[in-house]
Amino acid sequence: MTERVGVYVCHCGSNISGTVDVVDVANWAAEKLGRQGVVIAREYKFMCSSLGQEFIEKDIKELGLTRVVVAACSPHLHEKTFRTAAKNAGLNPYLVELASIREQVSWVHSDKAVATAKAKAVVSGAVSRVIENRPLEEIKVPINPNTLVVGGGIAGIQSALEIANAGFHVYLVEREPSIGGHMAQFDKTFPTLDCSACILTPRMVEVGTHPNITLLTWSEVEKVTGFVGSFHVTIRKKARCIKEELCTGCGICQEKCPKKVIDEIYEAGLGYRKAVYTPFAQAVPKYPVMDKENCTYFLKGTCKACEKFCPTGAIDFEQQDELLQVDVGNIVLATGYDLFDARRVSNYGYGRLPNVFTSLEFERLSNAAGPTSGNIVLRDGKTVPKSVGIIHCVGSRDKNFNNYCSVICCMQGLKFAHLVHERTGATVYNFYIDMRTAYKAYDEFYQRVIEEETLFVRGKVAEVTVAARNAREKGKLIIQVEDTLAGKQRRIPVDMVILSSGLQPRHDAKEVGKMFGISCSTDGWFTEKHPKLDPMATMTEGVFIAGCAQGPKDIPSSVAQGAAASARVLDKILQKEVSLEPIKASVNQTLCSGCKICNGMCPFNAISFIEDDKVSYINPALCQGCGTCVAACPAGAISGTGFSNEQIIAQIDGLMLKNLVDV
Repeated sequence: MTERVGVYVCHCGSNISGTVDVVDVANWAAEKLGRQGVVIAREYKFMCSSLGQEFIEKDIKELGLTRVVVAACSPHLHEKTFRTAAKNAGLNPYLVELASIREQVSWVHSDKAVATAKAKAVVSGAVSRVIENRPLEEIKVPINPNTLVVGGGIAGIQSALEIANAGFHVYLVEREPSIGGHMAQFDKTFPTLDCSACILTPRMVEVGTHPNITLLTWSEVEKVTGFVGSFHVTIRKKARCIKEELCTGCGICQEKCPKKVIDEIYEAGLGYRKAVYTPFAQAVPKYPVMDKENCTYFLKGTCKACEKFCPTGAIDFEQQDELLQVDVGNIVLATGYDLFDARRVSNYGYGRLPNVFTSLEFERLSNAAGPTSGNIVLRDGKTVPKSVGIIHCVGSRDKNFNNYCSVICCMQGLKFAHLVHERTGATVYNFYIDMRTAYKAYDEFYQRVIEEETLFVRGKVAEVTVAARNAREKGKLIIQVEDTLAGKQRRIPVDMVILSSGLQPRHDAKEVGKMFGISCSTDGWFTEKHPKLDPMATMTEGVFIAGCAQGPKDIPSSVAQGAAASARVLDKILQKEVSLEPIKASVNQTLCSGCKICNGMCPFNAISFIEDDKVSYINPALCQGCGTCVAACPAGAISGTGFSNEQIIAQIDGLMLKNLVDV
């Protein structure tokens, strides 16, 4: 049977037609590719519009088209649109081929004649390929209504609550003793200066008491198997050495514990905690944990003061880690960020000059529940600074460290300036590269800080030093900076320096990504399916990302993305089953030599080895059709549905115009 092919060339406004002669391409396809089966070739201003889709549907029905080629934008953008149009007209949607003449032709060329010739070749290749396409059917997978949310910061909390409030069960896993994340460490939030704890604590309590949420703090995910709708997850619940069913959270064990330890996490190294502790007063859950590395009993076998004074007998020194097995249908990763280590910018003196503070240290200084009860003082714990320098973009927008903007640093620096004015009345300098106050009420906050007489110096700070050149600088921290607005070098002496450190991916982001079958960008953030149209989804179906795990963002954006990720999860749960792309790889087990080369190469962990048969097997629900295994198999035992050798070779021949009989 001779295939009947329709070719549809899109102007895309002027995106394509500005560089490609679209009318000429359509006419050429009709004239030159007729012997390849092309029976109609049209051009239209916007093929993705309802009218453009109607052309396709009408031609399929009236002309009996068996194949469709749309020369337009990237398949990533509108492949689903044109497949749906074909399906509506009764044609199998996988008999539609998109030729990208926008991204791969018009956007990368300036010579119209060359671009037009290349567009013809691309269309020719698509026509040759689509003839080799075969009808495919989507794979239907049932959805387990339970969901796993990894990370108990504000994004994870929001996501968990949205799903739980809809009536479905959530397992919320957090590696620290309490949920809350970085937001629990802050004093005020910009631009409204709300109390961070006042916003966060009610949400934390709601999570801790919600009947549809199983809260697993002091726990970590160890293994994930399965696929969308049917993930099997192994979670290690670390031993708290506290019997949760007996503990009342009274705090006597912490009060009586004689061992004090510097709190490097919650208090950022500025305060102390006990060897048995809850991170902060409003911690959820209320149960403390035992720090085995510093507990006198675990070090020397003596003490046990906490056990002696516990009124309910909740202390259990012999408690062991538990491995929990849970089954879920979807996963939301909200694992957050790490703060950039300011020691890496050695010229700013952090870790070497005592009165240089990081942004997180200042958050704890200014917090009423912090180690200084909200008093902003120098390292000696009593001297109030009279002049403060705040340096923006520490570790961000710097090719030596992180080339990206961390989003929150400008507003964070402005918030610090306001708090210093409010608490100390000190003179405040903000050193910035560019002021980025893009969101609602942010620029108004900037204007407010200006009115409070904060002094702004535009320029990248070169150095913070104590090498005084005159009496005015003696005993001070001197900030050496090029003031680009004044056009000169300046040396500004201050008592305190605050480094507005940037955000960076979690230190174990790549390992976590590999466990869940997703990838990271070159900067280390989890990679989304589409940066604009699908920033919550990943290339692994059923795994979603939210908050700063995807990239730097502020609290409102993290909350919004957490809610959006949960909406995507609920969409799948309510459908009760999900349709998966049939573009998959498969193993011809009669040809498989059992070399296992493909097993370690699959980025989605879709390939397993069957020991009994000594052959590899590809789980079609996990496979994303990337083709890595197809290319790697030395025996040629793996083939890719939708990307067969016949399709690829036909497309190459078409690109080289070998299919033109009269050329």
